Amino acid sequence: MSFEGSYMGANDRISDLAIMECKICWTPYDPSEGDDTRQIDAGVPFADLPGDWSCPTCCAPKEQFMVREDPGAASLLEANRIGAITRRLEADFREIYNAKMRDVPIVNKSLQVEAVGFARHGDTLLGVLVSPWFMNLILLPDAGQDWSGLKAGRKEVVSFPSGEYEFIHNTRETIGGYKACSLFSPMHDFKRHKDATDVARAVRIALFQDENRAETDRAADIRAAREDHVAAVNAAEDEADNDPAPTRRAVITGGLTLTEDRPDGSDG
Repeated sequence: MSFEGSYMGANDRISDLAIMECKICWTPYDPSEGDDTRQIDAGVPFADLPGDWSCPTCCAPKEQFMVREDPGAASLLEANRIGAITRRLEADFREIYNAKMRDVPIVNKSLQVEAVGFARHGDTLLGVLVSPWFMNLILLPDAGQDWSGLKAGRKEVVSFPSGEYEFIHNTRETIGGYKACSLFSPMHDFKRHKDATDVARAVRIALFQDENRAETDRAADIRAAREDHVAAVNAAEDEADNDPAPTRRAVITGGLTLTEDRPDGSDG
């Protein structure tokens, strides 16, 4: 669906909160109210209205509606901006997969490259990158930051409410400098891609929870917890339906002090 009004019909600039208005009779469509005449419940965005929906007053088609106000426009534009950056990140690591990793035994072919939960964190962008051979916390420079001079392999400890995390610096031609903290590698614990992305989202939340700090500050416990978890998964791999998902503790602490895991897998 496109429309003839604001933003020259660019639907990706209209949020789910946008209040649209018929440019013929000025009847508004407010998603917080819906449309009783067509039994459209409150909460349905304009973009999700049925294709045959029309103005309840003059019967003008959806294409004749304009943006009257959009409370969610700023957040949508921010999401689109971050999305453009993370799509480059995904493309870069898909290229690594196709060029170097596709036939490597550590690859889990049930998984794919996906950037999960990226958002602003101070003057950086923080999220989780899932791939068929690793899951990493990733820090990217936000607007105005230049990380092109990062020295590959240098280690940096970054503090979060849940504890101290060791990130390794690296650079790629497409995305430039970035910092990575290993959570899982290899990725054979995960049976489905959705399992991996669910864990990635849990990581993104738990990273900022103070109650995890007591666990993440104990290096010996961190290593033991991860080793116990991997052993348990391996023992139960023949019972796929009952195979437990990685625990939040294992996920949140998996990358701490485990510096032998390569953060990006780019060298195989």
